[in-house]
This record gives sequence, structure tokens and C-alpha cells, in this order.
Amino acid sequence: MTKRELESRHRKFEREALIHLDPLLKAAGRIAGGLQDADDIIQETYLRAWKYFDSFEEGTNCRAWIFRIMFNVINGRRGKQAKLAESPLDEESNVDSHLSNVVIFDPLKKIEGREVLEATDRLSDEHRAVLWLVVVEEFAYREAADILEVPIGTVMSRLHRARQELRRILMTGRANGTQGAESTSRQESRVKKV
Repeated sequence: MTKRELESRHRKFEREALIHLDPLLKAAGRIAGGLQDADDIIQETYLRAWKYFDSFEEGTNCRAWIFRIMFNVINGRRGKQAKLAESPLDEESNVDSHLSNVVIFDPLKKIEGREVLEATDRLSDEHRAVLWLVVVEEFAYREAADILEVPIGTVMSRLHRARQELRRILMTGRANGTQGAESTSRQESRVKKV
């Protein structure tokens, strides 16, 4: 590769891929657990993206392409268990699939953003990933399915279950009159006892 071709590839990579650094870092931090792990994941993601950038088709969705690479890195770190698919929901329990990508709570409860973030940390990795992609990053179900390499029904199922679990966690904390980290530790000890 000539110097001119390398410079052109570098500019194209910056224009297409590097602009997604902040959302990737936020997603990795929430899904992988810690900032140190998130930094490592993002570094590996961009190394792979650079290595295989010639395979990226210009004009397609680079954001989805690079998120898929990130989830491949995360799944590679977790092993094969992270790729086990769940069965889709039955038709009668799939009631909120037509709703928007908003997690709906009783507005009278006045749940704070901090509480929601703490509650999402208690979700399983699969549920947290789907919730982040669809609700926060606003990927369509099909795009999230492609990124996670699972069927679209699995995305819908995981999203439904993630919303249910998030509501349960938040409402349990509120019903018990506890909040924040104190609430989390109390709830975790109750779960362990059961």
C-alpha cells in the first residue's frame, strides 16, 4: 500500500469509524462492567476494525458494523455461553413489542437516572446488551439482532424480559423505601437468602 493510499484509508477510517468512539465506550462500560475492561474492549474493537476496514462496504451502516465488532470482542471474552440463544416469547406474552423503545414507569414514582443505571447493572449481560442497543443507542430490532448475531425474536424476547426485570428491580426498591447503593446491597442480600 502506498503512502497516499494509506493516508486515504486513514482519513476514511476516521470519518466512518472513529466518530463512534464515545457511544462505543459508553456501551462497553455499561455492558462489560468496568471502565478498564471497556477501554480494553474498545481498543481491541478498533484494532479489528482497522484490520478489516477493507471489508467494510462504504455507504452501509458503519455504526452497526463497529458495534457488531465490539460485541464479537465482548462475546469472545465471555466464551461461548454468551452466544446461547433464548427462545422467543409466545404470541400472547409479546404484548409490548409494538411499543416504542422507551422503558415506561409510573411517573409518580419519580425514579432518578442514577437508580435506573444502578438497576441495569443488576440485569444479565444479555438483557443489558439488548436494552442498551435498542433503548439507548436506538438500533432497530433487526440491527440489534445482526450486531448480537441472534435471531430478531431473541432480541424482542430479551428486550421484553429486560424491561420486566428492570421494572421489578426499580419497583421493589421503591416499595421497600430504599434507594441507591444501599438499596442494591439490601436487595442482593435478600435475593441470596431466597
